[in-house]
Amino acid sequence: MGGGTGVYRSGYSGGPEVPRRPNVIGMRGLIASAVAAVLCAGCAASGADRPFTPGGGDAPVSGATSAAPSSAPPRSETLSVGDDLKVVVEWPGGLDAEHTQMIETFRDAYTGMFEAVVTRGKDTRYLALMETQAGQSSYEWVKAYVDGRRGVRGTARLYGLMVSGEFETAAQVDVCVDESGLRLTDARTGRELPAARQPASYRPPKSTYLQSAAVHRGDDGTWRIKLFRHAALTNERAKGCRR
Repeated sequence: MGGGTGVYRSGYSGGPEVPRRPNVIGMRGLIASAVAAVLCAGCAASGADRPFTPGGGDAPVSGATSAAPSSAPPRSETLSVGDDLKVVVEWPGGLDAEHTQMIETFRDAYTGMFEAVVTRGKDTRYLALMETQAGQSSYEWVKAYVDGRRGVRGTARLYGLMVSGEFETAAQVDVCVDESGLRLTDARTGRELPAARQPASYRPPKSTYLQSAAVHRGDDGTWRIKLFRHAALTNERAKGCRR
């Protein structure tokens, strides 16, 4: 998925437009800088820990999510998005409560963006999990699907979940994403587009990538995503996502 701005255009005339994930080199440094920036004076400014709202203004602040116990074993979780889309999350064992909340924020944002796609932009709950930069790029990601009258079906997988670069009220969440099981559809008919019209981003090797998110805990105790970064499977940073 990715939250980067811009649109990936498939190589055929009149084809669908789906969001393009930014090709990031040296991603750890970029994310670390963003995480560190959260701790600077700017993050304490008014509204810095508020969810993104299209057109400006503050969205209602939701409470913190519940966390799994630190002794939780590895498990698999399947989330349904509409009737034809599923997100499978491969949870590692041994996560403490705080790290679980951080990863839940990523999971809910990822799933929520697809909820927005399948509802033609009507479901905007994912925006409550974003600060301005991530919210803006994610909103544009959803809008590209809605404007192009495209939907999605199939199964996406999240695995290799971990928290790194932690700095008190900010951290980096790294997640391997496999979207090889997704297919683009015509939102008007619900029918899957022919194979020749499917975007390269849903075909190997581009369909598997490392997604990182800088997350920030607001004054209300809720973790929100400040920004996203992506590394292709060919990037050294994404080598742990190879299966």
